[in-house]
Amino acid sequence: MGAGAKKPTNIFKLSLGDDPKEVNNWRLWFAVFSFGIMGAARGIDEGLISGTFNTDQFQELLHFNDLEETAYANVKGNVSAMVQIGSVAGALLAFLVADRIGRLWATRQLCVLWIVGIIIFMLNNGSLGMVYAGRFIAGIGIGETTVIAPVYISEIAPKSIRGLCTCVFAVCTYGSSLHIDQNAKASWQVPTSLHLIFSGIILFLSLFQLESPRLLMKRGQRAHAAKNLSKLRKLDADSLYIQQELDGIYHQLQEEEEATLGQGAWGYVREIFTMRDNLYRVYIGLTIQLLSQWSGAGSITVYAQDFFALLGTTGQQEKLFATAIFGVVKFVAAMLCALFLVDVIGRKRALSIGIFLQAISMVYVAAFLTAVPDIEEEGFVFTPGQKRASIGAIVMIYISGFGWAMGWNSIQYLINAEIYPLRIRAVMSSMVMCFHFVNQYGNSRAVPQMLLPTGKGGLSSAGTFWFFAVITVIGLFWAWFFIPETAGVSLEKMDKLFTLRWWQIGRMGRAFANEEEQRSIDRALQEKEGAVLTEQVETSEKRDDRV
Repeated sequence: MGAGAKKPTNIFKLSLGDDPKEVNNWRLWFAVFSFGIMGAARGIDEGLISGTFNTDQFQELLHFNDLEETAYANVKGNVSAMVQIGSVAGALLAFLVADRIGRLWATRQLCVLWIVGIIIFMLNNGSLGMVYAGRFIAGIGIGETTVIAPVYISEIAPKSIRGLCTCVFAVCTYGSSLHIDQNAKASWQVPTSLHLIFSGIILFLSLFQLESPRLLMKRGQRAHAAKNLSKLRKLDADSLYIQQELDGIYHQLQEEEEATLGQGAWGYVREIFTMRDNLYRVYIGLTIQLLSQWSGAGSITVYAQDFFALLGTTGQQEKLFATAIFGVVKFVAAMLCALFLVDVIGRKRALSIGIFLQAISMVYVAAFLTAVPDIEEEGFVFTPGQKRASIGAIVMIYISGFGWAMGWNSIQYLINAEIYPLRIRAVMSSMVMCFHFVNQYGNSRAVPQMLLPTGKGGLSSAGTFWFFAVITVIGLFWAWFFIPETAGVSLEKMDKLFTLRWWQIGRMGRAFANEEEQRSIDRALQEKEGAVLTEQVETSEKRDDRV
């Protein structure tokens, strides 16, 4: 390499900010991977349940072929949504077990629930009751993953790459479905067994992980916390960086304890709902879940094969392939967002770009279905122009998945894991994720009915997509004005974002937090310089006394 040549840029080094290079190490990424793949719990379920319904063997086993259209839509909505119902209970359970038995043991017990539920579902033997029970129990475990994994990762990640670490993403698996005879007995059991494979892997990997240092500090175990943090940061436990991070956690816990001293359980309620800054955090968390879940992207994931069929994709293999590509698109988008966007251009910009892409897609698909109202009629044949427009609509579905993975789907977990104070982080995350699953249940349950013709009480397919488009546009404007930028802000400094008035937080919170943090650094430097000067003066006086 010549003297004037530039060294290749390493984005990971650049993204570390003022964190030492040692924090970017194998131990950290092993922990992030071990907990990050918990995102596959929901991704697998959402990616497979629609395909399971469409297999001949599953249809015959549960006698779905004998149901008329409205009844079938009800059953399909109930079965698909049963995981969401269980996940509400799981999200509630998560905050209890995450703090009481720790992040690691909470992970192990959720894997057991997940495995037991899937086994019951797979051994249903034609019983719809066992299908419901199995998916409900599995849903409890799956619901816990959405609280425990993001909270754990956010607590162990350095602030400069916390967005990259916390962007756990759903892995949509499809290979087995593409190569299985849809009339074979194992046509739905084999893909469903992916639940067992992933839950077993997560359970095994948890045996090699370290408990969250922040949870240990909350329990008063500073020495243990320092030991774990030292391993995760690959720095000596008595190093300045480790001690400063532990001091920041300790001071935050002290402030939180003083705010609720002697109030027991009521202190948690008071801290969440009567303190203005925490109430704003609750408002952000709940509104994100409401707008993201009703933007339509989750519904497209769950009922992907049905939507592709609606837009003109024919044949089971073609629908499976289209669904598979949809999963790959979302996976790539989530990877790009995690690696290059949330910590580089910021959470808000990545979110805004994602929602904008999603909004354009929803408007196009809604307009297409409005312009071709007879598309759902039996024997319908496209004109050449309609066929080209249909291909465009399918492309827009892919773009909507890209936008969803890059925007709402990443932010709904990332923001929920990082904006809450440590003392109430688990309970607030659980509360917000309960609302997440309530909305997801309502969405999964409602969409089959919404797609029905208006004469049968639905909105029609066009009306459903217009509904999604309106919600997505509202979400775009709301997110820009109300969600604060949190990239690069330490968890202990996050409170600074919420000290402004509610209408200023989204637009000015980050700048204000940076100014406050700089003032803290300046004060610390001044105190250090003052201490050095005092020491020099004392040394000089002692020298004069000896003379």
